[in-house]
Amino acid sequence: VQLQASGGGLVQAGGSLRLSCAASSSIFSFSGMGWYRQAPGKQRELVATIRYGSITNYADSVKGRFTISVDNAKNTVYLQMNSLKPEDTAVYYCTTGQYSGGYYFPDYWGQGTQVTVSS
Repeated sequence: VQLQASGGGLVQAGGSLRLSCAASSSIFSFSGMGWYRQAPGKQRELVATIRYGSITNYADSVKGRFTISVDNAKNTVYLQMNSLKPEDTAVYYCTTGQYSGGYYFPDYWGQGTQVTVSS
């Protein structure tokens, strides 16, 4: 499985970006998909997941601001990011994954896309 992420960039605080991640195979074959992020000097953080195309889960830090969704016809997962803050600055990675015990475990990773939010 290959994942191609795009949509990152530089935006001012309060602005919006939409990340896209195109999969090389049908996303119906995945139990779930998710977005991680990693800021310099910080641990990688699970930002959002979507299970079976509709069940979503978000990190507390992005609830109410970020929305994960899928377009099955395009084999693409999106991350709509609104009301961006400087602390959202990070490299964002899309993943496919499995669930066990209610937890998400990534299988495949995209190459990452940089999001920079200026104050």
